[in-house]
Amino acid sequence: QVQLVETGGASVQAGGTLKLSCAASGYLGSSNFMAWFRQAPGKEREGVATIGRRSGNRLYGDFVKGRFTISQDNAANTVYLQMNSLQPEDTAMYYCATGGTWLSLRPEEYAYWGQGTQVTVSS
Repeated sequence: QVQLVETGGASVQAGGTLKLSCAASGYLGSSNFMAWFRQAPGKEREGVATIGRRSGNRLYGDFVKGRFTISQDNAANTVYLQMNSLQPEDTAMYYCATGGTWLSLRPEEYAYWGQGTQVTVSS
């Protein structure tokens, strides 16, 4: 069983920055990829970024446009999402996920999910 705990969500003004963290615990042996997703009210969950735990390869959603960076500290089993130039449309619950078997931004590819952390961006 894998547990994921996200932290770092907050309310910021447009143009601001946030860094989200996701701490993983439990058996991570088959969890080769970790990812961030987000879901705004009334919208589908969408992939923000994913990273290979061993390869370090990264994939970002098209809307990121160079504003966000996913990184990891494997020794601490933690993945981060640095978010710069935040805009009101980035307002959403942000979720960490793992258990995927390839570098994917499709939520159905991931088996384990955290509870989420809220990001609110005001104009």
